[in-house]
Amino acid sequence: MGRDYRRVLFNGDCIPSRRNPQSLLDAAGTEHAPAAGRARIVSLVPSLTELLFDLGLGPRVVGRTAFCVHPEAGVRAVPSVGGTKKVNMEKLMALRPTHAILNVDENPEAMAGELERLGVQVIVTHPIEAADNLGLFRLLGGVFGREKEAAALARRFEESLASLQTAARGAPPKRALYLIWKEPWMTVAADTYIARFLALIDWRCVGAGEPGKRYPEIILAEPLLAQTDLVLFATEPYAFTQADVADFKARFPAHAHKARLVDAEMLSWYGSRAILGLEYLVALAHAEAKK
Repeated sequence: MGRDYRRVLFNGDCIPSRRNPQSLLDAAGTEHAPAAGRARIVSLVPSLTELLFDLGLGPRVVGRTAFCVHPEAGVRAVPSVGGTKKVNMEKLMALRPTHAILNVDENPEAMAGELERLGVQVIVTHPIEAADNLGLFRLLGGVFGREKEAAALARRFEESLASLQTAARGAPPKRALYLIWKEPWMTVAADTYIARFLALIDWRCVGAGEPGKRYPEIILAEPLLAQTDLVLFATEPYAFTQADVADFKARFPAHAHKARLVDAEMLSWYGSRAILGLEYLVALAHAEAKK
């Protein structure tokens, strides 16, 4: 494809909310015109499938991934074309899409390139912090004629963010190890959306010292645990459960009090889910303040 998909990783200038707020510029630097006629959208990003439905675009969504599970009643009728890393392109193209929604972290560049070669208009997203959700709302609302709905979501987001900032004021900082995988154990670097989201309540991610690795492997052992106040077991992409938390407590009794199971959808999903995520952060901060 003619544009560099991966160059946007640390380039905030490509985020619509940071340039011209009225622009329909996506995260790969492509300017999109409002969709004419009846758009047919394939969403290959679970959180953005939910956002499309919340913008009132459910009838326009003709394809999704198997991981697009919200809203449950809405997506049930939408055909799955595979996963976020690999899709059945023949099945996808049989749906006659006009647009495909992708994300830099979740979908490979080759997938975006193939879709473009097949004539599908690809919208690339890459939120790197909570405020970038405002740009997502404007971009998708503007392209697909849902400006009013996007503005309503933006107002709700800003209200929730203001409430969180008030609630988190003066809360003690925490050093958090956010676990996303085991065998090998993996965490998130400070430049990820998840880490920046947790930083809204002054929970700072630790354990990602290797430069350039956004989702690094770690050794879950005493030296690292000694640096942490909290060990957060996320429910995705690896589906950690309370059983994993119990195993950790048995293995590291001196650090058992640090272990928490957290809802990853609330902490890692952008789009409309981030509004609930902000409220979830407030609840987490309040729960820790009581301990």
